[in-house]
Parts: sequence; structure tokens; C-alpha cells
Amino acid sequence: MSTSHSKWTAADLPAQTGRTIVVTGATSGLGAVTARELARAGAHVVLAVRDTRRGEALARGLSGSTEVRRLDLADLSSVREFAEGWHGPLDVLVNNAGVMAIPEARTADGFEMQLGTNHLGPFALTNLLLPHITDRVVTVASNAHRRPGVDIDFDDLNSTKSYSPWRAYQQSKLANLLFVRELQRRLTAAGSTVTVHAAHPGYAATNLQSGSAGAGQRLVLAIANRLVAQSEEQGALPSLYAATQPLPGASYTGPDGRGELRGYPAPAQLSANATDDTKARRLWDASEKLTGVGFPATLDH
Repeated sequence: MSTSHSKWTAADLPAQTGRTIVVTGATSGLGAVTARELARAGAHVVLAVRDTRRGEALARGLSGSTEVRRLDLADLSSVREFAEGWHGPLDVLVNNAGVMAIPEARTADGFEMQLGTNHLGPFALTNLLLPHITDRVVTVASNAHRRPGVDIDFDDLNSTKSYSPWRAYQQSKLANLLFVRELQRRLTAAGSTVTVHAAHPGYAATNLQSGSAGAGQRLVLAIANRLVAQSEEQGALPSLYAATQPLPGASYTGPDGRGELRGYPAPAQLSANATDDTKARRLWDASEKLTGVGFPATLDH
């Protein structure tokens, strides 16, 4: 990335006129900012959200062309319904929705909630929409994947033997990056020009932290949000950059400040586990078995 992009902001977004972009989890936080800025730049933005009433309320306040469609990533039937209802080309899919360090819960399909919402739901959605996607897929990951000891527990992927809110979150974010890596490999092998990218917001003050397990943790995070975190607008910049800028496949973008906590879009650091092709393929196989969804047999691009 050239130094001319070191202070890249939403004001630098190129015109998105004529492009259709899906943003999941667009009712609040980073997703709302991402949707707002892409619509402002001229894209037709589809807000893929669980609560369509909140989505419609947000969409009314956005400039540009928007549309609200229901999507619950914690329910594969909802994911399939969303994908089956899609017709025509889709330029960009932004897998933004996620949950963080929540008390133990299960999705409609019995998956651990963080793995299901953050990885398995987006895995299924992306593969089902892939025949329509013409440009790129962006998945929002996290610095948390680089914490010491974070790995994919293939013996207890769904945390049925034991559950730790933070360990499950970290695993799901590592899964995001392994998914990006393996999906790019498959697209390249298939001769597709579609590219796949990851981005992380650093430490951004969003409502994601409010669902964290334990009142003590929530208090610490609330204080950190006030003292350390950057704004949602700043936190959304890596996603906006990854969605619109010329980047190599399997790129990873985050803030350029110390520890990648704050700053402007720049190449981000991956853990050794996040670049392990064997783990990426093994996770892909496990995800296919769990969701019943795989890489499409044919692509139109």
C-alpha cells in the first residue's frame, strides 16, 4: 500500500454508482457506517439485517439508494431464503455482522452462537451468493485472532465439551481469516476474477461489546470504549477500503496505529495459524459438513 493512502478516509471513497453491495448487520455500529458511506458514494446498498423494522428506520436516514432484506445468520433457513431471493448481479458482499464474547447460546441449527453467527452463517451465505458476485467479498475479522494460543479446536469446534466466551470469539475470528484464504484459493483455481478480503476495525467503540459475558467485563469494556477506542466512523474505514480499493486477493486491512488499535487503513498482521493452508482446508471441509453448503459447482464469472 502506498504512502499516499496512509491517511485514507471515507472522503476518498471512489464513486460507487451502478454497483450493488450487500452489508450484513447494517442496523448499528460498523455495519451502519459502512452502509451509509457506500450509499453516499452512489452504491445501491442492501441492508441484510435480522430486525427489518430497525433496518427500515436506518435506511430512511441514509442518502442514496437502499433496500432492506431480512437475514438471520444464526438460522441457516434464513440464510438460504435470503440467497434464493437474490436475482441479478451482486458486486460486493460485506460480511460484517457478528457477536462477541457472549454467554453460551446455540443457533437455530445447534451451532455454538459465535461460531454460527461469525463464521458458519457467512460461510453458507457467501457460497450460496457466489454465482451472483462479480467483484469481491469482504469479511470483517478481528485482532483477537492473534492472541497467544488462539487456534481452531477441531475436536470441539462447537464448544460442546466446554465453553469460554472469549475463546469461542477468538476461534470464530480466526475462522474468518482461514475462510478468506481458502475461498480465494478456490476462486483462483476456478479461474474466477472475484477476490476475497478481510478487514478489522482495530478497537472501535460499538455496541458489539454490550453483549459480552459478565457485568464486570462489560464495565471494563465500556470504560475502554471511552478512553481508548476510536469512533465507529474510523473503525469502518478498513472495511470501506477493502470493499472499494484495488487489493490483492486474500488481503487483510486494519488500522495503521500501534497494535493496530487505531488509525487509517493499512496492511494488517496475520497470525501463523491464519496462514495455515492445511487448517484452512480442514475448516472448510468441516464447515461444508455442518452447513450442507459448499463451493458452487459453476460460476458465471
